[in-house]
Amino acid sequence: MSDTIQEKKTLKVKLVKSPIGCKATHRATVRGLGLRGVNSERVLEDTPSVRGMINKIAYLVAVL
Repeated sequence: MSDTIQEKKTLKVKLVKSPIGCKATHRATVRGLGLRGVNSERVLEDTPSVRGMINKIAYLVAVL
């Protein structure tokens, strides 16, 4: 049974800098990742779209 179930890879992302004063699209990306306030963390599925979003706001987040 464990051969058919594949473990999904995840990324843990933490918002380390406030998006106040950033571009509106960057603020929207932060919200799209599910991050609210500074120091909030989310565990996200490792997909190309999520990696692209993280890359766009790399100066605001840390991948743990």
